This record gives sequence, C-alpha cells and structure tokens, in this order.
Amino acid sequence: MGLLTFKKGIHPSDRKNLSMHKAIQDLLPKGNLVFPMQQHIGAPCEPLVKKGDRVLVGQKIGESPAFVSAPIYSSVSGTVLDVAPKLHSNGTMVTSIIVENDNIYEELQTMVPHKDYEKLSKPELVAIIKEAGIVGMGGAGFPTHIKLTPPEGTNIDSIIVNAAECEPYLTCDHRMMLEKSNEIAEGLKIILQMFPGVKGYIGIEHNKPDAIEAMKKATANQSNVQVTPLQTKYPQGAEKQLIYAITGRELPSGKLPADVSCIVQNVDTVFEIYNAVVNGKPLTERVLTVTGEAIQNPLNLRVKFGTSINEVVEAAGGFKETPVKVISGGPLMGTTLSSLDTPVLKGTSGVLCLTKEQARLEEESSCIRCGKCMSVCPMFLNPTKLNSLVLRGNYEDFEKIHGMDCIECACCSYVCPAKRHLTQTCREGKRTILINRRKK
Repeated sequence: MGLLTFKKGIHPSDRKNLSMHKAIQDLLPKGNLVFPMQQHIGAPCEPLVKKGDRVLVGQKIGESPAFVSAPIYSSVSGTVLDVAPKLHSNGTMVTSIIVENDNIYEELQTMVPHKDYEKLSKPELVAIIKEAGIVGMGGAGFPTHIKLTPPEGTNIDSIIVNAAECEPYLTCDHRMMLEKSNEIAEGLKIILQMFPGVKGYIGIEHNKPDAIEAMKKATANQSNVQVTPLQTKYPQGAEKQLIYAITGRELPSGKLPADVSCIVQNVDTVFEIYNAVVNGKPLTERVLTVTGEAIQNPLNLRVKFGTSINEVVEAAGGFKETPVKVISGGPLMGTTLSSLDTPVLKGTSGVLCLTKEQARLEEESSCIRCGKCMSVCPMFLNPTKLNSLVLRGNYEDFEKIHGMDCIECACCSYVCPAKRHLTQTCREGKRTILINRRKK
C-alpha cells in the first residue's frame, strides 16, 4: 500500500536541506522586547502592567475575560518602558507592552508543576493549559483550551498530532521531534488522558525518516498511539487535509474537526502542553527556523517572544545578499513583513529571507482556461472563477460557489501558467465579505 495522503495538492521543492541538520540553538535577546496584546485568534488581551513596572520571566502581562483568548506572559525580566501601539507582523498597529530587558531573567513561578498529572481531571488539565497561554503553534494561533473542550455530547475518537510540516524551508517541527521526542510523546499522553479510549495519531511526512523513527521510539510503550508516515505533499498540514489523510473522513464546509470526531494539535503545541502541565511553565518562547537563500547561516532557534526579527536575522549571520522579501512563516502561507522591526510572536514558525531569484513576481497574463488551478485545489474549488468574481466585486456569487472555504494555501497560484494572483484575490474576497458581515 502507498503512503497516506489527501486528494489533489502540489509537490514544491521543500528546500529543507538549508536548516534540517541544524540543532536548535538558544537566542537571548539584546534589545528591548515588544509584546503585542494580539497573538491569537479571538479577543486581544488587556495590559496588566503599566509604564515603570518591573516584570519577571513568567509574569502574566496581558489577559482578556473573553472565552476565545489566551493570556500573554513576559519572556524576560526588566522594566516596562511603555504601553503603546507598535507594528505587528500583520502590518497593523497593535497595543503592545515594551519591556527593557535587564538580562537577569529573574523568574516568577505562578504555575505549579504536576509530575503526577495522572491524578488530574480533564477540567484541571484544561485550566492549566488555558492559564499557560497555549495556542496553536503552527501559525493559526487558535487557543488550545477551546479545542480540548468540544461541545458536550461530541464523540471524539481521534487525537491527531500535526507533525507534517509541509511548508517548504521550515524545519523547526522536524528538529523538535528529533530533540524533544520524549516530551512530545508525554504531551500527547496528557491529551489522551482527557479523552479515555481514543486513539492518538502522529502524522509525519516521509521526507523526515529520522523524525518518524524518533517518534516511534518515543511512543513505543503507548499502545493507543500510532506514528503515521504520510506522502510528502503540500498542504498536508492543513487540518481538513490531514484529517482525510489519516482517517479518510471528509470535513464538511463550515464544520470543525470535532464534528468528525477529531482534534488536531500542532506538534509544538503538544510539547508546550507537556511543558505547562509537567514543568509548570507558561508559554514564553518557541522554536523557529530562520532560513532562505538570502540568509548567511540558516538555523533553528529557540527565541523568546518579543524578540525583534532583526535580532533573529543577526543571529543567523545576517544577509549574504539583500533580500527582496522577508516572510514570517513559510513561502506559501506565510505573511510578508513590511519591516524587520517587528517581534517574534506565538505563531512565528519561521523567518524566511528570499533573494530576487526566489521571490520574483512575474506579470499576470490572461487566463488560458487550462484548469490546472482546479486540478490541484485541495478544497475542490474553481480558483479562476473566484478570481474573476472578486475582480468584478461580485461577492454574493463568490460565497455561493464556496469561496469562503478557500484555505489560502496558494496551490492555484503556484501552478498557474498565466501567473494569475489567484490566492491574493481569494483572500481579498474573504476579507471583504467578513468586513461586510461585521458592518451588518
């Protein structure tokens, strides 16, 4: 039998060789740190500190009473210089806490370690995860405690660890599985404890054979866990595609993974669950990949939140040639940065620095009706039709042919021989519709 996968998709060059063999290094920040109060899906946090306050590592500095939110913690000790709008990686100005690092890293232990977590109930475990500020670390930033509390009566039978890391260039998940495999296995064990009788799956693309072996070894004594090798194909790590690849279940439009009895968690999120429950540590740092043909020395770094992207680039030796584009995340679903003077956030999986050759944007030409975009769309949409509707401002028909189901994976743009900006227009259409809904 062949390797498991989903329908359609593309096979871009993975470019992971630049950093896949680089062990994770710790980066201590030099300059001031900036903590935006919006680092997750849902309500932004309200600052809990003011100018002049001293903060410690692990001190909660932002929180919201809203259900869909996640608290924010300081990653350093130091003095609050200001609470003011600062540039976010998404290009907007967001209320942020600016902290002057005193380089002492004095800690405040507010959470209790639970080495004996088997004695804890599901509500107690969920409360710890919520208090730790854990969100989806793959980039989406959805608060983890909500995923772990599906509606009452929902039958969950599969916990899926998303370790596909299908985006080209990125290798931080790969390195985490090699260097923290036992901790990830323990984090999955904690999740499985919350859902007695369910099965755990760890989905890893087969271009990471060492990670597959590492996770098999780490979970060898867990009979309810299966490490599942997947065909290397993009976007394997998208929730709907990963669920189909592993379980064969199709997630209907507008539904959530829980509606098909699944919960999906990123591999780094699973590690942070372990860290919060067993070590009593809130989320204050993450591993990211700094890479690309424009970077001097591609690396995998453990970086404290609030650290400037400038410092991340500097840690990798700086640029060997001036980049045309710097992206937060991967080349297909990442966000292009307008400035390097933005901070590392919970969802910053990578800093990708591309040369003119890699980032060239060719001029659009007329659609030749070849159908390639339809042949690769993992959501079974008609991207060229959606493109046309947005350009004409026909958002009603855009919705009718399921434009809101677009996951913005860029498969269509990647294969288009006419170089149409299909993903960009679909994204614009979705955002316009959401803005109009809010106005109503």
